[in-house]
Amino acid sequence: MSERVLVVGATGGVGQLVVAKLLEKGFSVRALTRNSAKAQKMFGDRVETAVGDIRQAETLPAAMPDITHIICCTGTTAFPSARWEFDLPPQNQLQRLQAWGKIYFDANYRNAKAKNNPEKVDAEGVAHLVNAAPKNLQRFVFISSCGVEHKDKPPYNLLNAYGVLDAKEKGEQAIARSGLPYTIIRPGRLIDGPYTSYDLNTLLKATTGGKQGVVLGTGDRLSGQTSRIDVAAACVECLSSAATVRKVFEIVNQGTRPPALSWTELFAQIA
Repeated sequence: MSERVLVVGATGGVGQLVVAKLLEKGFSVRALTRNSAKAQKMFGDRVETAVGDIRQAETLPAAMPDITHIICCTGTTAFPSARWEFDLPPQNQLQRLQAWGKIYFDANYRNAKAKNNPEKVDAEGVAHLVNAAPKNLQRFVFISSCGVEHKDKPPYNLLNAYGVLDAKEKGEQAIARSGLPYTIIRPGRLIDGPYTSYDLNTLLKATTGGKQGVVLGTGDRLSGQTSRIDVAAACVECLSSAATVRKVFEIVNQGTRPPALSWTELFAQIA
């Protein structure tokens, strides 16, 4: 069976770059998307599409036939925003202000009204994806976040004010308990892009504008910025690296960037 990668969150900021890098490497790609027209416009006929939503477990099995690897690039904003898809009735301006006040300060109200918050995406959704994954999967790659292990300490306690790191941690735990071979990647604050309005030809040519190198670490001791392009490359390169099986590592941009990155050498640092 040829290697076929299911990219979850394929049209998002990192996911679209993952798709481009997989195609460069010769992988067959299937994109799990809620919007097939958006995926078709972005990737054309070079990518299969499967319509599904990790928040809805029943939509996932149809995306899994012949899948050998899964790369999960899903996520939502760390702080309440329109992307949390709040289920609110029609309101006048005063009522909207009152509702947003409750969203920010009333956790029960916020969680009851949100349909796309971190808990539903990074915790419940990832668990659904794990449960639907083929039992013979070769690798499950999950993009988490720096700070998961220090979410009660500055500055991560601020980032976690509305539970994004709590949800990422639950997602990590569901993957680790699954028995599937996995790699969990924890980037810092994402830079470079997102290239959400670009087509595949542009994505295939995307290069980081940064001059800093790539540093990997374990134990959640790294912090800083991370290029989306480098995160996408790490997701794809780790698929062929035995050194990254059942590993959790951080990735940030630091130091001087060499003319070419050696992912073999970088992954050896976490073996």
